[in-house]
Order: sequence, then C-alpha cells, then structure tokens
Amino acid sequence: MALDDYYLLGRSGLRVSRLALGTMNFGTAGFHAPYGKTEDDASAIFSTYVEAGGNFIDTADFYTAGESERILGKLMTGMRDRMVLTTKATNSIDHSDPNAGGNSRKHLIRALDASLRRLGTDYVDLFLLHTWDRITPVDEVLRTFDDLTRAGKIRYAGLSDVPSWYAARAQSLADAHGLPPMINLQLPYSLVERTIETEHVPMAQDLGLGITAWSPLAGGFLTGKYRRDDQGLNGDGRLAGDGTPGWTWNDRQWGLLATIKEVADKLGVTMAQVAVNWAATQPGIAAAIVGASRPEQLATSIQALEFEIPAELRSALDEASAVPPESVYRMFTPQYQSWIVTPGAKVADKPAGYQPPVLNWR
Repeated sequence: MALDDYYLLGRSGLRVSRLALGTMNFGTAGFHAPYGKTEDDASAIFSTYVEAGGNFIDTADFYTAGESERILGKLMTGMRDRMVLTTKATNSIDHSDPNAGGNSRKHLIRALDASLRRLGTDYVDLFLLHTWDRITPVDEVLRTFDDLTRAGKIRYAGLSDVPSWYAARAQSLADAHGLPPMINLQLPYSLVERTIETEHVPMAQDLGLGITAWSPLAGGFLTGKYRRDDQGLNGDGRLAGDGTPGWTWNDRQWGLLATIKEVADKLGVTMAQVAVNWAATQPGIAAAIVGASRPEQLATSIQALEFEIPAELRSALDEASAVPPESVYRMFTPQYQSWIVTPGAKVADKPAGYQPPVLNWR
C-alpha cells in the first residue's frame, strides 16, 4: 500500500494516494507562523512526498496567511497536472470586511480567485468549504460549486468540518438537481478522536463521499513523545505545557498510549506509524492527511503504509480507543438491534475497507 497505489476518492473517478500531504506549515506568516517552515524546508518535504509517488496535496487560503499556496505554486512547477491539488475557503483573512469570510457566493468566488493567483494555476482539482459557517444556505453553496465547475476553475467539490446532516443534505440536493456531487469530506480522525464513526462515516459511505482524516496523530499526542505532569503535557512539541487550544486528554486516552506502544513493539515499528496506518486503513477513510516538520519525519509516515496490522492487534487498538455511544446512539448498538432483528436471522454489514487499488504506476 505505497503512495503510488492510487485509490478512488469517494464516488468519482479521481485517483489519489492513501496519504495526502498536509501543507499547513508551509510558510512563516499568519496564525500558523510559530510552526511554519521556510520555502527551502517546504521544498525538501514536498520532494520527499512526490518522489515516493504521492499525488494528493492539501492546503487552504488560511494557511500561513496565503504563503502555503504561494510556496506550493512554485513547487508544483512542471508537475501541476500530475498533482491532485486541494484548497479550502471559509475563514476570514480581513476582519474589516464582513464579506471576507464565510461560505457565501461572494466570498467563495473571491477566495478561490485569490487562491488561484497565489497557486499560479487556473484550476484546483478539489475545492472544499473549510468549515460550516452556520449562516449560508446549502443550496447557495451548491450553486456556487456548480458555477465554479462550469467555469473550469474547480474539477470536484467537497466539504470539511461540517455536521453530518449538512453533508447529507448537500449531497442529496446535488443528486436531485443534477449538480456536481461532493466527493470528499475532510474531518478530524485518529485513535483518540473516533466520534465521526457515529454518523459521518456511515453517511459518507452511503452517499459516496471519501473521508480524508486530518490530524491522524492528534497533534503529535499519539507519537508517545509526551508525558503527563502538573503543567499539562511535558515534551518537545507544540502540545507541551498548556497545549494547543482545543486539545485535552483524559485518562482513557493516556491509557491508550500503552496499547499503541505494545502494538508498535510487536510489529517493530513506531507508535506514530501504528497510528497513521490505523487511520488510513479504517472503513470509509480515503486518505490520511500527514504533515511534517522535516523530510525524515514524512518518510517515516510514508513507511506506515508498508505493513499490515494483524486482526488481533487491530482489535486491541479498537477496544482501547472505543468511544461508548451516548444518548440516542445507544439505540443503534448490537444490544438494542437484537430487539429488532428476528432471533437467529443472519444479518451482516458490508465488508470493511474502502476501495481496492485501481491503478499502479510502478
């Protein structure tokens, strides 16, 4: 399962690598500046990915205040058509203008045009909402995607960080009205963040959206390099001390690290490789998005595709990371479903997994 084994993305004919290259740290400006990389650093990381056969690139207009896109535009010179380029728009980069953010037609068209200028290209392969803005009607978004597709500025459309009902409504309306379907849904997913399995994953499988998992290492937590102390996390990384806003860890998640280490030791690989492999090979997951601060770090992530987690070890990981269903979702567990299905009836779900490789350039 190397990077040059390409898989179909959602219900489309687009072929992508099982690991996408995240470029949130390409550049040294804006919100992501403390973790940003210079153009030379980014070039080494990008080359490592491409030389391994990778073709799936993820960026956004918000990343390093547009520097990520500008750097990628230079790095893709001579290979643009080979790359499957993804960018996203929603976040505002001009707080003095009320229309410089959100998912309105005005902003999405303006944001994409600006992204195309920075990227030095006349189209992107995949254009996503960066997140749900809670305001713009979904039909306005779909019509905008349709206009951009007809104009040749985007090849495919998708969504990132939206409620499952929103994605389902968007896909259903697109199908009903002959509009470009969503082929991709980008969401946080890892061994410590499995809540999307409740609704997003089955919805995406049923409606034809391939999920790309961002932060499969949970910001580095799953590498095992952090230790817990009175100040929060102790270790060399951005989660140390008070940590990054939004990241919190409970006793169950700290206990999960022991299981990951045990699996890693048995397989002779790193904890990070176990975490990336698990996320990339889960049902419904089209690709895991991996970033890197060094080429060597990215090479290690790529090697996570070179082994298979045996069934008994995957079961141990699944058990240690399982999130008990809450509220109405308890009604959909096997215990409650046994009240619905006739005793003794043989009922099974579709086989686990995503799509078999459809093309290999080696």
